[in-house]
Amino acid sequence: MRIRKLFKFENAHIVRNCSSDRCKYSIHGHSYQVELILQADRLDHGQMVYDFGLLKSHIKDIIDSFDHAITFWNKDNPDYITACKQFSSRWVSLPVSPSAEQFSRVIFFWADAILKQTQMQNGESDVSVYSVIVHETATGYAQCFRQDVENAQMGVLALTNFEFSEQIKAEWQDGQMYDKLISGEKFYNPVAVQQVQV
Repeated sequence: MRIRKLFKFENAHIVRNCSSDRCKYSIHGHSYQVELILQADRLDHGQMVYDFGLLKSHIKDIIDSFDHAITFWNKDNPDYITACKQFSSRWVSLPVSPSAEQFSRVIFFWADAILKQTQMQNGESDVSVYSVIVHETATGYAQCFRQDVENAQMGVLALTNFEFSEQIKAEWQDGQMYDKLISGEKFYNPVAVQQVQV
């Protein structure tokens, strides 16, 4: 069974090396919509794939990092990167270009890492990310599956290759969230009190 959770953010970027001159030479922005699709072969004690309320914590915070931020490829011109950091308190550095396709891969990668490091507390045994769809415009989106994240020809994703501004980290519920992800520290879902025994 699959469930879908919708997230939104506003973000600015330049997509280097693309065909469109407007996109590759000018900072521009989009109102993004992100569909996070989770799957499981069994339901938890609440008879859900995954409680939507649990997605309002680390996964929401990591996706919200992009909101009202500028995102850049860490291989871009050093002067441009310096200017982004100097003139925006909210910025994200990616090891890949900030296209819709790469946003879908990155968000899948982050959500998957968080779920793998989460101690489930309500019978969620095999919940995983099935797909991520990133709508860049009303007419266009990119969809990512696990094989896309693992495809090194699309760019290698490693937790240590991302960087977030101090302002972004200060707005997370847990300012150490990404450091914990890198170190492999567990996240703990709340313990659910069972009211009805089946």
